[in-house]
Amino acid sequence: MITILDKTFVPFIDRAKIEERIGELASQISTDYKDRCPVFIVVLNGAFLFATELVKKVPLSCEITFVKLSSYTQTQSTGRVREIIGLEETISGRDVIIIEDIVDTGLTMNQLLEQIAKLNPASVEIATLLHKPDALLKPIDMRYIGFEIANRFVVGYGLDYDGLGRNLDALYVIS
Repeated sequence: MITILDKTFVPFIDRAKIEERIGELASQISTDYKDRCPVFIVVLNGAFLFATELVKKVPLSCEITFVKLSSYTQTQSTGRVREIIGLEETISGRDVIIIEDIVDTGLTMNQLLEQIAKLNPASVEIATLLHKPDALLKPIDMRYIGFEIANRFVVGYGLDYDGLGRNLDALYVIS
């Protein structure tokens, strides 16, 4: 059990299970993109730990870039997405894999997918550590999903509560 600000969190998914699943996703991506050079677009801030571990295990030539989008305040999605740092690399004709920490309402991902589609990539896939199907407001096709979870607030492994808890090496839920 840990306390962050005014909330108490309990263990949810341990580090070993997370790393094992990331290895499985990396293997699948390596097979799917054999002899290709994908561009990984990492959604900051939350996806940085997941992206680091995933990309280290993908033995392909690849490029990595970052975007920063936000739609959360405390433990709730605001329903509004603000772009903070945009994509600067050319992705026209390239295979793109978006790396996200969590897809819950789908609002952030839908906006990002719309922006990326305008840049004419050859293909776009999503790799997310967590997916909350019960929270989804817009349908999204995701090829690489680490864990499907219930609609509970999660912290750790890059995910935060008001900026804190990203550095935890496992996932926790509010008790």
